[in-house]
Amino acid sequence: MLNLRSRVGVGTAPLGSLADGPLWWGPQDRDEAVATIRAALDAGIDWVDTAPFYGWGRAEELVGDAVSGRRDDVTIVTKCGTVRRPDGTWHEDGSPDAVRADLEASLRRLRTDHVDALQLHDPDPAVPVEETVGTMAELVIEGKVRAIGLSNHPAELLVRGAAVAPISVVQHQWSILHHGPDADGARAWCRETGAEFLAWSPLASGFLVDGFAPDQTADGDLRRRLPWASGDGADRLAQVRRDADAAGRTLQDHAMSWVLDSARAIVGVRTPTEARAVARYQ
Repeated sequence: MLNLRSRVGVGTAPLGSLADGPLWWGPQDRDEAVATIRAALDAGIDWVDTAPFYGWGRAEELVGDAVSGRRDDVTIVTKCGTVRRPDGTWHEDGSPDAVRADLEASLRRLRTDHVDALQLHDPDPAVPVEETVGTMAELVIEGKVRAIGLSNHPAELLVRGAAVAPISVVQHQWSILHHGPDADGARAWCRETGAEFLAWSPLASGFLVDGFAPDQTADGDLRRRLPWASGDGADRLAQVRRDADAAGRTLQDHAMSWVLDSARAIVGVRTPTEARAVARYQ
């Protein structure tokens, strides 16, 4: 099984931000990104979640730089299966060849000979999950992967995958603003089996932080398009803010308390100050 100690881990999707990449969070300085990961580790956070999809490898390169000289002290969780097309769009590919190619590229970027967990990033309807998990199980035997995970998969796919090899880690979008039935079913499955359930976007990409305003982000920032920026989503956010006020908590403390009651949290950070602030939840 996966050995995670801190209740929060570093989420690297924002660090991999690229204007021409799949996820744009505004400009991100490379040196500050590396310093951010190191600040989180220095403050006691012991695991990092990343993926080739985050800046098409940029986030993994940053992690590789940040953990240089301390690899044995850090649990690295990465992903596979989201493949870039020549035109810059992407698709899911859980085939054995794609899984192996993704992992080999990740190992080079991370500057390591193994990852602690490899997850299929999203379900691939064209490839049976049993085939994908079987390939990851082979990678475990080869020593390149320590544990197998499935990201954004409903419980029925977790059951099918676990019939081939142990599934040690599962992640879903999970916050006080967003906790859908697939995530709830997966969380229940994790409770029954002992797998780790990791919540991604526990702070709703910044909306659950006091003072955040999407209209102050860079042009084209993905957060301007999220459901909490307007309409019913903004109304739900306003209610959560009122609940936090009634409980005498900051919005962030209220949101993190809700998540950490039932999951470990992958928290995206972009500066050393943010990293140290998040580390207090460990």
